[in-house]
Amino acid sequence: MTQRDPVNQTDKEAIALAKDLLEKARFGALAVTHPDTGAPYVARVGMLWQANRLLTLVSTLSTHTKALLQHESCAVLIGEVGDKGDPLTHPRMTLSAKALRTDKSAVKDVWLGTIPKAQLYYDFSDFLMFALVPDSIDLNGGFGKAYRLAPADLL
Repeated sequence: MTQRDPVNQTDKEAIALAKDLLEKARFGALAVTHPDTGAPYVARVGMLWQANRLLTLVSTLSTHTKALLQHESCAVLIGEVGDKGDPLTHPRMTLSAKALRTDKSAVKDVWLGTIPKAQLYYDFSDFLMFALVPDSIDLNGGFGKAYRLAPADLL
């Protein structure tokens, strides 16, 4: 008996859902390699989708920033649980990515225009901006709605 691949063929609806999740994302769970132990490490960070990359503003005082400075590979989980129903039926997406240092002054207006409370700390010298450039994307649109997208699908 041949087992059916649970991952669906990527279609227009899946791409639209992925783009919607990215456009709405203001934070996510960032997975990195702990800089001291090499173990997996996850932190919630602010995020903003811009120009086919997730931007994140992080402090060098944090473990996750130290991790990104040592190793550019990371992953991000985005998608919020709705008000009702089983949390695992709500859309979410994991992006495997490379974290690239980005000039935070170049995206300041975009970031503060979307996340105005960051004005309080945006210019602190310990804060760095990273662009998380997706390598691969796993979209779970709910029960029976698994997809694998390529970064080009988001263009």
